[in-house]
Amino acid sequence: MSRAKQSVVVAGGGIGGLSAALALAKKGYAVTVLEQAPQFGEIGAGIQIGPNAFHAMDWLGVGDAGRAKAVYVDKLIIMDGMSGEEISNLPIDQPFRDRFKNPYAVIHRADLHGVLYDGCRAHPDVTLVNNERVVAYETTATGAKVVTEAGNTYDGDAVVGADGVRSKIREQMTGGDALKLSGHVAYRAVLPIEDMPEDLRWNAVALWAGPKCHMVHYPLQGWKTFNLVATFVTDIENVGSNEPGTPEEVLSRFGNVVPRARNLLEVPKTWRRWVLADRDPIENWTDGNVVLLGDAAHPTHQYFAQGACMALEDAVCLGHELERHDGDLNAAFLAYQTARIPRAYRVVLSSRELGRVYHAQGVERLVRNQWLGSKSPTQFYDGLEWLYGGNGLTV
Repeated sequence: MSRAKQSVVVAGGGIGGLSAALALAKKGYAVTVLEQAPQFGEIGAGIQIGPNAFHAMDWLGVGDAGRAKAVYVDKLIIMDGMSGEEISNLPIDQPFRDRFKNPYAVIHRADLHGVLYDGCRAHPDVTLVNNERVVAYETTATGAKVVTEAGNTYDGDAVVGADGVRSKIREQMTGGDALKLSGHVAYRAVLPIEDMPEDLRWNAVALWAGPKCHMVHYPLQGWKTFNLVATFVTDIENVGSNEPGTPEEVLSRFGNVVPRARNLLEVPKTWRRWVLADRDPIENWTDGNVVLLGDAAHPTHQYFAQGACMALEDAVCLGHELERHDGDLNAAFLAYQTARIPRAYRVVLSSRELGRVYHAQGVERLVRNQWLGSKSPTQFYDGLEWLYGGNGLTV
């Protein structure tokens, strides 16, 4: 069967699923994307996108559209929430961009999703279907198929499971590996620019590190809004996402941070809450012509700001391996997982450690401040070479 006639069903219409659809369509596959929601879209607020994400977006053909929606921050700043002093200030201006061949930026999650959605809508080989929640897959003599909650079946030569942290594809493939709760909760809000205190309107991604808590803020949407995320250690055990949260709970967890930072947390009148969880690494992402991608394969905490970036990279790598293996889907999927597993799980494991660093207290706080405060920009860049350098995309 020629590659041009092969079809792929993608479970999930988020950033990973749409990226996969673009990558596969670019290589001549007919792609059907199944999204469980009534319409394609994204929840959440701002996300950070490093040079590696821009490399992937360029390859997918949406780099310019993504750049038009992004805000280009000049610095990554870490503040000590206990003392109010600056711990580190990493410039990510032109020297950073020259080294890694692309910028570091922030973007509203919905804007990034919209760019990918528009790219898929414009491609004649991508079919977008909403209101279809994939609940199972089957391998067949000719490929694979999925079954949806509504009882519909979608057949293809292959299936890509990009159905997120609660992936039904992964659950079936692994027999149901458990979500690993972090004990952390993230509260998110987006503020109109006029509600953001003037002395904190920095063109930077700013992180205030406190004992068992931290907060992050940065500009969004052409400086019309500011993204605010407050994360703290808690004993909440449910694994909810995008739930309503209370201002009182947020403020109760930041009682030990300096007023300058804590006062910002008093501004939002409404919050949305996410209980953070990931999963332990697994050695296999494939079952015949079925393969996992994005959060379904490697869900991660937010601390490394690489969840969406890794999904974009996955898509590019998958497209490359399909071309390299000339339509042998199973062989391409195995090569893809071999290329992606060490890199994606390095991000997962690093993110876990960063959560501890940000929430350090006592002597660990002093060690953190000295360690990060002593690094030069060049030393920071060298430490990020594995992530941003050489693009990591195997293309």
